[in-house]
Amino acid sequence: MQVVGAQLSSGIIRAPIAGVIGSISTQEGETVAAGLSSPTFVTIIDLNKLQVDAFVDEVDIGKIAVGRSAVFTVDSYPERDFPATVRAIYPKAVVMDNVVYYDVVLHIDEPLAGQLRPEVTANVVITLEARRGVLAVPLSAVTREEGKSVVYVMRGGRPERQAVRVGRRDAERIEIVSGLNENDRVLVRRQAKSGSGGQ
Repeated sequence: MQVVGAQLSSGIIRAPIAGVIGSISTQEGETVAAGLSSPTFVTIIDLNKLQVDAFVDEVDIGKIAVGRSAVFTVDSYPERDFPATVRAIYPKAVVMDNVVYYDVVLHIDEPLAGQLRPEVTANVVITLEARRGVLAVPLSAVTREEGKSVVYVMRGGRPERQAVRVGRRDAERIEIVSGLNENDRVLVRRQAKSGSGGQ
């Protein structure tokens, strides 16, 4: 009986962190074989310490650096931008669909316990360069025609094509280096809605 009691006391497993149970891999009564790797009993998730893993392809990874600012969105909060910071860039590449990617780890700047969930899909924008005092228009205002970037400007009550030289862009806007003035009114292409029969 003393041997059994010693085995039971040494068999108590305590979680090293606080959190919630994400999954249970071993059920009560199952036999656990001790091998070269430690068996997984339960997976514990700390919702206060979530991170975002963004996969950046090899073409753009050279532009990313630790400490750069970023924002991300999730489908459950489509109108909200969550601020984040690049915390690490893993050196080992990940190949998906014959494209080489690198795992960029983002630290979430705001405490979001209870708002975000593990494994959700995030859309990430990492700030490469901050440019202030520039003239910018929505991406949908610029088109490519005859090998040139053009916008359509309202002049005299009619749209007029205007060639422009563009610069940096982000997910929503593009910089106009030349070809437009600050007070010019440009036309923006309207996106067609799914299932709509109108123009």
